[in-house]
Amino acid sequence: MTDQLTELYTAAHSYYVEGETMETIARDMGVSRSTVSRMLSRARENGVVRISLVEPPASQSRLAAKISSHFNVKVHLVEVPDEAPIGARLRSVTSYASQILSALIFDGARLGIAWGVTVAHMARQMTPRHMAGVQVVQMNGSAHAKDTGLPYVGSILQAFAEAFNGTVVPFTVPAFFDHVETRRLMWQERSVKLILEELEQLDLAVFGVGALTARVPSHVYSSGYLSAGEVMRAQRQGAVGDVCTILIREDGSYDNIDLNERATGMTPDQLARIPRRMCVVGDPSRARVLLGALRSGAVSDLVCDGQTAKNLLSLI
Repeated sequence: MTDQLTELYTAAHSYYVEGETMETIARDMGVSRSTVSRMLSRARENGVVRISLVEPPASQSRLAAKISSHFNVKVHLVEVPDEAPIGARLRSVTSYASQILSALIFDGARLGIAWGVTVAHMARQMTPRHMAGVQVVQMNGSAHAKDTGLPYVGSILQAFAEAFNGTVVPFTVPAFFDHVETRRLMWQERSVKLILEELEQLDLAVFGVGALTARVPSHVYSSGYLSAGEVMRAQRQGAVGDVCTILIREDGSYDNIDLNERATGMTPDQLARIPRRMCVVGDPSRARVLLGALRSGAVSDLVCDGQTAKNLLSLI
């Protein structure tokens, strides 16, 4: 093995086998983080790293086929033991999803990212690929009254951009405006219109679903974006959770929910116009809002674990 391949192997082994971060590897090897990212990409291109997906067993395949047939979506089920802790379940699902996205991405792609707990886990496990011209576009605002949201959301977007050698297109507006009129006026601003136009041109989108009640709290409901009164009102109006910070019901509808008049995320109808829309769910307690997302037409590709799939089918 040449010295160069040895370096690629060392970096790849540290990242994929030992689970070290790119920052740690960069420090140990005396190089920059971006250099480590390029090394991991070259390791894959030179055959040092080979990624394989394990086909799920027959029972999983039947679950996937039922969901695919009922909702007309492509389904990827991740085999996770029923007794697995929720954190391990989420890591398994998001690791699988990151590999699928890495295979789907292409030069010049416009990739939309809706921030959240699930997508944040996915961002940390992305397989680097040396691409050209990829844009990573923020799909929903992130600020609220007590926080800009930039450190959290910015780190997610940057992780995807670094994985694909891309650039970030931020959407620097609140997740929810205080007033409907403010949103209407902001949507007329030229700088905001430019981002809205970018969102209309997305090739791929990645998002999770946020449940009003879930084992792993959704970031939008646990970090001060909404008051308890706002959440209760949304529940009275039938909402079970959100997709891209748009509140939806179990039947997939999202009209006449007050918060949506102030929300900045893409609606299910807007999402449905994107060619590939990957929804990633690793929490069985989010089955009801996942059902709403599927019924709304927002999803073209579903990545989830078997227990979430079973819970979903039990609701149909």
